[in-house]
Amino acid sequence: MTTVEGESAGALPDVAPQLRALRRRRGLTLEAAARRAGLSPAHLSRLETGRRQPSLPMLLGLARTYGTTVSELLGETAHTTDPVVRAGRAEPVEAGGWTYHQAGAANRAMQALRVELPYTGLRDAVRVHPGEEWLYVLAGRVRLALADAVHVLDPGDSAHFDSLTPHRIAAATRGGAELLFVHTLMQSSAADLCLGDGPVQRH
Repeated sequence: MTTVEGESAGALPDVAPQLRALRRRRGLTLEAAARRAGLSPAHLSRLETGRRQPSLPMLLGLARTYGTTVSELLGETAHTTDPVVRAGRAEPVEAGGWTYHQAGAANRAMQALRVELPYTGLRDAVRVHPGEEWLYVLAGRVRLALADAVHVLDPGDSAHFDSLTPHRIAAATRGGAELLFVHTLMQSSAADLCLGDGPVQRH
Protein backbone atom coordinates (compact mmCIF):
# COMPACT_ATOMS: atom_id res chain seq x y z
CA MET A 1 0.00 0.00 0.00
CA THR A 2 1.31 3.43 -0.85
CA THR A 3 1.81 5.52 2.25
CA VAL A 4 0.51 9.06 2.27
CA GLU A 5 2.05 11.70 4.44
CA GLY A 6 -0.08 14.67 5.43
CA GLU A 7 0.17 18.40 5.53
CA SER A 8 1.80 20.69 8.03
CA ALA A 9 1.26 20.31 11.73
CA GLY A 10 -1.79 21.84 13.35
CA ALA A 11 -4.89 19.67 13.48
CA LEU A 12 -8.34 20.77 12.47
CA PRO A 13 -10.61 21.55 15.41
CA ASP A 14 -11.66 18.37 17.24
CA VAL A 15 -10.40 16.07 14.51
CA ALA A 16 -7.60 14.45 16.57
CA PRO A 17 -9.76 13.32 19.52
CA GLN A 18 -12.58 12.36 17.15
CA LEU A 19 -10.26 10.16 15.10
CA ARG A 20 -8.98 8.41 18.19
CA ALA A 21 -12.44 7.97 19.73
CA LEU A 22 -14.01 6.63 16.52
CA ARG A 23 -11.20 4.14 15.97
CA ARG A 24 -11.55 2.80 19.51
CA ARG A 25 -15.33 2.72 19.22
CA ARG A 26 -15.00 0.54 16.10
CA GLY A 27 -12.65 -1.80 17.98
CA LEU A 28 -9.77 -1.24 15.54
CA THR A 29 -6.11 -1.21 16.44
CA LEU A 30 -3.99 1.64 15.15
CA GLU A 31 -2.35 -0.76 12.68
CA ALA A 32 -5.66 -2.16 11.36
CA ALA A 33 -7.24 1.28 10.92
CA ALA A 34 -4.14 2.65 9.21
CA ARG A 35 -4.03 -0.30 6.81
CA ARG A 36 -7.69 0.17 5.82
CA ALA A 37 -7.23 3.91 5.26
CA GLY A 38 -4.01 3.53 3.28
CA LEU A 39 -1.84 5.26 5.90
CA SER A 40 1.14 4.21 7.94
CA PRO A 41 0.43 3.54 11.65
CA ALA A 42 2.93 6.28 12.54
CA HIS A 43 1.12 8.82 10.38
CA LEU A 44 -2.31 7.89 11.76
CA SER A 45 -0.85 8.25 15.25
CA ARG A 46 0.31 11.77 14.38
CA LEU A 47 -3.19 12.60 13.12
CA GLU A 48 -4.73 11.29 16.35
CA THR A 49 -2.38 13.37 18.50
CA GLY A 50 -2.83 16.55 16.46
CA ARG A 51 0.73 16.67 15.16
CA ARG A 52 -0.45 16.41 11.55
CA GLN A 53 -3.38 17.93 9.66
CA PRO A 54 -5.28 15.51 7.42
CA SER A 55 -6.10 16.42 3.86
CA LEU A 56 -9.69 16.17 2.64
CA PRO A 57 -9.00 12.90 0.77
CA MET A 58 -7.58 11.50 4.02
CA LEU A 59 -10.69 12.61 5.91
CA LEU A 60 -12.90 10.96 3.30
CA GLY A 61 -10.87 7.75 3.57
CA LEU A 62 -10.99 7.71 7.36
CA ALA A 63 -14.72 8.46 7.34
CA ARG A 64 -15.30 5.43 5.12
CA THR A 65 -13.02 3.30 7.27
CA TYR A 66 -15.04 4.16 10.39
CA GLY A 67 -18.42 4.10 8.63
CA THR A 68 -19.16 7.75 9.37
CA THR A 69 -19.03 11.21 7.75
CA VAL A 70 -16.43 13.93 7.49
CA SER A 71 -18.79 16.10 9.57
CA GLU A 72 -18.61 13.65 12.48
CA LEU A 73 -14.82 13.45 12.19
CA LEU A 74 -14.73 17.23 12.53
CA GLY A 75 -16.97 17.10 15.58
CA GLU A 76 -19.85 18.93 13.91
CA THR A 77 -23.27 18.58 15.48
CA ALA A 78 -25.65 16.49 13.41
CA HIS A 79 -28.87 18.15 12.24
CA THR A 80 -30.79 15.04 11.31
CA THR A 81 -34.22 16.58 11.88
CA ASP A 82 -33.67 19.54 9.53
CA PRO A 83 -33.55 18.64 5.82
CA VAL A 84 -32.58 22.20 4.83
CA VAL A 85 -28.98 23.41 4.95
CA ARG A 86 -29.04 27.21 5.23
CA ALA A 87 -26.30 29.30 3.68
CA GLY A 88 -23.72 30.28 6.26
CA ARG A 89 -24.97 27.86 8.93
CA ALA A 90 -21.72 25.90 8.95
CA GLU A 91 -18.27 27.42 8.64
CA PRO A 92 -16.24 26.22 5.66
CA VAL A 93 -13.42 23.84 6.53
CA GLU A 94 -10.02 23.79 4.84
CA ALA A 95 -8.06 20.55 4.68
CA GLY A 96 -5.01 19.87 2.56
CA GLY A 97 -5.62 23.03 0.53
CA TRP A 98 -9.19 22.03 -0.35
CA THR A 99 -12.06 24.07 1.13
CA TYR A 100 -15.40 22.39 1.54
CA HIS A 101 -18.84 23.58 2.60
CA GLN A 102 -21.57 21.36 3.98
CA ALA A 103 -24.32 20.93 1.38
CA GLY A 104 -26.31 18.07 2.92
CA ALA A 105 -27.44 16.65 6.24
CA ALA A 106 -25.20 14.51 8.43
CA ASN A 107 -25.72 10.80 9.13
CA ARG A 108 -27.08 9.99 5.69
CA ALA A 109 -26.16 7.28 3.21
CA MET A 110 -24.48 9.89 1.04
CA GLN A 111 -22.60 13.10 1.67
CA ALA A 112 -23.00 16.30 -0.33
CA LEU A 113 -20.29 18.98 -0.34
CA ARG A 114 -19.46 22.16 -2.19
CA VAL A 115 -15.71 21.98 -2.74
CA GLU A 116 -13.16 24.62 -3.74
CA LEU A 117 -10.08 23.09 -5.37
CA PRO A 118 -6.80 24.99 -5.65
CA TYR A 119 -4.57 24.59 -8.66
CA THR A 120 -1.53 22.60 -7.59
CA GLY A 121 0.01 21.47 -10.86
CA LEU A 122 0.98 18.24 -9.09
CA ARG A 123 -0.15 14.67 -9.44
CA ASP A 124 -3.12 14.18 -7.20
CA ALA A 125 -3.99 11.21 -5.03
CA VAL A 126 -5.48 8.13 -6.64
CA ARG A 127 -8.68 7.09 -4.92
CA VAL A 128 -10.42 3.72 -5.00
CA HIS A 129 -13.34 2.77 -2.75
CA PRO A 130 -16.79 1.18 -2.87
CA GLY A 131 -19.76 3.30 -3.88
CA GLU A 132 -20.53 6.04 -6.37
CA GLU A 133 -19.51 9.66 -6.88
CA TRP A 134 -21.21 12.53 -8.69
CA LEU A 135 -19.72 15.94 -9.32
CA TYR A 136 -20.92 19.10 -11.04
CA VAL A 137 -18.54 21.89 -12.00
CA LEU A 138 -19.63 25.33 -10.81
CA ALA A 139 -16.57 27.40 -11.76
CA GLY A 140 -13.17 26.88 -13.34
CA ARG A 141 -12.22 23.64 -15.05
CA VAL A 142 -11.77 20.24 -13.41
CA ARG A 143 -9.48 17.44 -14.53
CA LEU A 144 -11.05 14.06 -13.84
CA ALA A 145 -8.96 10.96 -14.47
CA LEU A 146 -10.92 7.70 -14.56
CA ALA A 147 -8.61 4.71 -14.97
CA ASP A 148 -6.64 5.51 -18.15
CA ALA A 149 -9.05 8.16 -19.46
CA VAL A 150 -8.67 11.86 -18.63
CA HIS A 151 -11.61 14.24 -18.93
CA VAL A 152 -11.56 18.03 -18.61
CA LEU A 153 -14.89 19.35 -17.35
CA ASP A 154 -16.13 22.91 -17.86
CA PRO A 155 -18.73 24.78 -15.78
CA GLY A 156 -22.06 23.04 -16.18
CA ASP A 157 -20.45 19.67 -16.93
CA SER A 158 -21.02 16.76 -14.56
CA ALA A 159 -19.74 13.22 -14.05
CA HIS A 160 -21.23 10.17 -12.31
CA PHE A 161 -19.03 7.13 -11.86
CA ASP A 162 -18.35 3.97 -9.89
CA SER A 163 -15.83 4.77 -7.16
CA LEU A 164 -14.07 1.42 -7.62
CA THR A 165 -12.67 2.94 -10.82
CA PRO A 166 -9.28 4.47 -9.89
CA HIS A 167 -9.83 8.21 -10.07
CA ARG A 168 -8.20 11.59 -9.52
CA ILE A 169 -9.93 14.96 -9.20
CA ALA A 170 -8.03 18.23 -9.57
CA ALA A 171 -8.40 21.81 -10.75
CA ALA A 172 -7.28 22.25 -14.38
CA THR A 173 -7.13 26.06 -14.26
CA ARG A 174 -4.64 28.19 -12.35
CA GLY A 175 -7.45 30.08 -10.66
CA GLY A 176 -8.71 26.83 -9.13
CA ALA A 177 -12.16 25.34 -9.50
CA GLU A 178 -15.39 24.91 -7.56
CA LEU A 179 -17.71 21.94 -7.73
CA LEU A 180 -20.63 20.19 -6.11
CA PHE A 181 -19.57 16.75 -4.93
CA VAL A 182 -21.79 13.88 -3.77
CA HIS A 183 -20.50 10.49 -2.69
CA THR A 184 -21.99 7.45 -1.03
CA LEU A 185 -20.69 6.45 2.39
CA MET A 186 -20.01 2.75 2.06
CA GLN A 187 -17.62 0.71 4.17
CA SER A 188 -15.87 -2.41 2.97
CA SER A 189 -13.03 -4.50 4.35
CA ALA A 190 -12.31 -5.73 0.82
CA ALA A 191 -11.70 -2.43 -0.96
CA ASP A 192 -10.98 0.68 1.07
CA LEU A 193 -9.73 4.06 -0.04
CA CYS A 194 -6.15 4.06 -1.35
CA LEU A 195 -4.14 7.24 -1.70
CA GLY A 196 -0.83 8.15 -3.26
CA ASP A 197 1.05 8.58 -6.51
CA GLY A 198 2.07 4.93 -6.84
CA PRO A 199 0.10 2.06 -8.37
CA VAL A 200 -3.42 1.66 -7.03
CA GLN A 201 -3.81 -1.37 -4.80
CA ARG A 202 -6.94 -3.03 -3.45
CA HIS A 203 -7.04 -4.83 -0.10
